[in-house]
Amino acid sequence: MPAKLSVNLNAIAMLRNRRDLPWPSLTRLGHIALEAGANGLTVHPRPDQRHIRFSDLPDIRALIDDAFPGREFNIEGYPSEDFLRLVEETQPEQVTLVPDDPAQQTSDHGWPFVEKADFLKAAVARLKRQGFRVSLFCDPDADRATLAAAKETGADRVELYTGPYGACHDDSEKAAKELEKLGKTADTATGLGLAVNAGHDLTVANLPPLARRIPALAEVSIGHGLTADALEFGMAETVRRFLKACEG
Repeated sequence: MPAKLSVNLNAIAMLRNRRDLPWPSLTRLGHIALEAGANGLTVHPRPDQRHIRFSDLPDIRALIDDAFPGREFNIEGYPSEDFLRLVEETQPEQVTLVPDDPAQQTSDHGWPFVEKADFLKAAVARLKRQGFRVSLFCDPDADRATLAAAKETGADRVELYTGPYGACHDDSEKAAKELEKLGKTADTATGLGLAVNAGHDLTVANLPPLARRIPALAEVSIGHGLTADALEFGMAETVRRFLKACEG
């Protein structure tokens, strides 16, 4: 089965927030993406609400429940008490925990699973009690001991940070090396019983090699590249292009 596609709405929200106006509409574009075949929608609500606003979450939840039952809502964030309460109020299908400082522009590294073991176990247990699938952001070159510590948290999945791979868009030799790092990490993770997601700077060009190298890839979450393509091709056609890329 090809990896499922979750459309990250953050970049659309950032564009909307440039003006005090209700467009572009997250729910309208989310509807178009889901109608075109995306499996779900992803958001990363940061404390300063610089893109996704807390008030967006109920609307996105209602869109999926009312129009696309069976599709998924994935919420990313650092597991502060405020974030955990927000997630519990929204009831997403998946929660992806990231080790971001609130001031970071975007997620750019995975968890130090050994160092943060107790902290993550507590957060994962709380989320699992609510019935959420839990994924943990993971470095692309995590070793077996690191991934074993991730497994010990009780999480269901890791999401491989593909930023370094995406940055090699103009260097095929370096991209191949970064891809192999991701592949080896995914092999180890699946061997330990963790499902594997991926996300960051994925495009219709670099996604097929990733899908071929990691045939068990469960899900990709894509925002910036997909939104950029949507400006050129439209949201529906862009989703179809990314779905095709997920096939490898």
